[in-house]
Amino acid sequence: MHRRLFLLRTSQTAFAIGLLPQLSACGTGEHSDTDGPFNALRDRYFLKALDLNPVTATFLGGDAYAPSLAKINSRLRDWRPESLQIERTFYEQIETARQAIDPASLSPGARIDHAVLGAQIAFLLHQSGDLRTHERIIDTYVAEPFRGIDWQIQGMTETGGQADGRPGEPAVGPTTIPPARPILRGTEAEWQLVLERLSGTQIYLETAQANLLAGRKSGNLPDHRMIERDGIGGAKANADYFRKAFPESAKGFLGTQPFAASLLPQLTDSARAAADAWERFAGFLLQTYDQNDLTDRYAIGEQEYAWRLKTCLHLDRNTEDLFAYGAAQVATFETQLFQVAEEAGRDAGLSLSWASDADRRISARAVMEALGKDSPADDDELFLWYRQAGGRAVAYGREQKLFDIPGDYRLDVTPTPPVLRSTIDAAYYPAPPFKKTGVGRFYLSPTGNDPAALRLNNRASVADTAIHEGFPGHDWHYKYMTQHAREINNIRWLTPGAVEDSSSMWEDSMAAEGWALYAEELMAEPVAGRPHGFYTAAEHLYELQGQLLRAVRVRVDVGIHTGRMTFNEAVDYFVEHVSFYPGARAAAANDSTARVITEGAQRAMYRYSKWPTQAITYNLGKTAILDLREALKQQEGAKFSARAFHERLMRMGTIPAGHYRDEFLAGTV
Repeated sequence: MHRRLFLLRTSQTAFAIGLLPQLSACGTGEHSDTDGPFNALRDRYFLKALDLNPVTATFLGGDAYAPSLAKINSRLRDWRPESLQIERTFYEQIETARQAIDPASLSPGARIDHAVLGAQIAFLLHQSGDLRTHERIIDTYVAEPFRGIDWQIQGMTETGGQADGRPGEPAVGPTTIPPARPILRGTEAEWQLVLERLSGTQIYLETAQANLLAGRKSGNLPDHRMIERDGIGGAKANADYFRKAFPESAKGFLGTQPFAASLLPQLTDSARAAADAWERFAGFLLQTYDQNDLTDRYAIGEQEYAWRLKTCLHLDRNTEDLFAYGAAQVATFETQLFQVAEEAGRDAGLSLSWASDADRRISARAVMEALGKDSPADDDELFLWYRQAGGRAVAYGREQKLFDIPGDYRLDVTPTPPVLRSTIDAAYYPAPPFKKTGVGRFYLSPTGNDPAALRLNNRASVADTAIHEGFPGHDWHYKYMTQHAREINNIRWLTPGAVEDSSSMWEDSMAAEGWALYAEELMAEPVAGRPHGFYTAAEHLYELQGQLLRAVRVRVDVGIHTGRMTFNEAVDYFVEHVSFYPGARAAAANDSTARVITEGAQRAMYRYSKWPTQAITYNLGKTAILDLREALKQQEGAKFSARAFHERLMRMGTIPAGHYRDEFLAGTV
């Protein structure tokens, strides 16, 4: 909140030169006299990057960053090849100027940013030049316009009370987080920008079609799964959203505001036109690609994967070692899980054998099946359980004094929009950090009241996900960073390429997902009278399954992208080591539980296939945090403070820990 007030109060003076120097020039550590030219270069790049990527700018709240971006929410990205060439020329100029600056002459913080800038530019040039990804990024084309609108609404000004006239909800209490109710949201100017962005849908999709046709002609084709799921399925979901859900939600947010009567019909008409465009785009995809061509085109290859490890994630590891590391991590967490599963089984009154490896797998599955009987009756109860688990986690955090938690801290759990449900079971999207408006969203995908899917969301399984996405995971992480944003340089907020799709660099995922997985493990650390920390034994079982899942991701992501595993081999590995249900894919036709497990594994593998290296960032990001914490413990001895470590770490922003490890341990950042 303090950072947001700072942005508001300085907006008339600090923006005189077209950016926010107080925010971009700040950071921890001492500053060198030579930082000025580099800071100016970095700021020039950052401002232009937001201008070139309007949806990323919306995600970050770029319209509150600089006056030149005040209308950024009215646009979608210009994907025309000639525009991409202009982008490349700009990035090449920035890189030439960056290389002319000796990093040794910079302060520690600026030296970190110097390396981050180089990595970001290398990725952007590689994407549009070497790989020509714009000729096949169907998921980007489908997700970007929807997310632009969704994040735009998420970041709007709250303009009044609740739309249904009921009083506001109380802050999060010790046991529950109450469900959110609609509130009036958006000024007339903000909704006008939504209208303008909606009106650009047709031109945006025409450009996408031209690029995809060029890719088809040159043989630069997307994988058939992307065509079917994100392409045809996603376009139809977009059409349904803009034809039905968007007008209804806009009506609720607009309420009885004076401009609603005139603006709502325009929004509705524009949304319907957008829906028509999405239906035509789905038809275009059906006509453009051979639906019988099931060639696998997802693997990026050994060389490309290794390049991304080094450039994007700042990791000095080869793929062979990483593949082996994944298997070792799987074995480690399986061992821990079996031990806790045995305890949870005793607590449940089960008589099971744990003598052999085969016995342990069968018994672990039996324990989970027994716990699955305590499942929600429907999606309404599922959402209630998540809210209750979040409330318990906050209460535990206060009790254990893990963090300084404000009294008005609250967390909502929101149904995932239909267009995102093909690849999301649960996810978190933060409030735009550069704005004083907006709320973070913890998305949870409804099951459609599917009994088998509800069993997989049993009572014991809920806590771990609530912690990962909520507290002290993503929600707490982003809210803390936002409050301390003056200490985080602008470039460390950026998500080069895109926020979340196959155009993304994923450097931010090392920090964000690494922290969330670290949070899961942090809450499991034993305390007096609680051998499983926050969790019960049954809940700890699912926390360890979550750790195991992220270890499996290392193995299968490296495997499918470097040719060490086929798609189906990775699915089989996943169901065996995460769900302890070997052979589930073969049994799916006649077993509803096997079907749900297999479908979940296939969704996961599809996500990994289109987002290379994202899946490994959870485990590797967490490991980097643990290694850094242990190194600092060894260095500081009795003076070490876990709370101080956490706060310093979060103020580093969303960049890989490898960029700042040495400076962090030296105490210069």
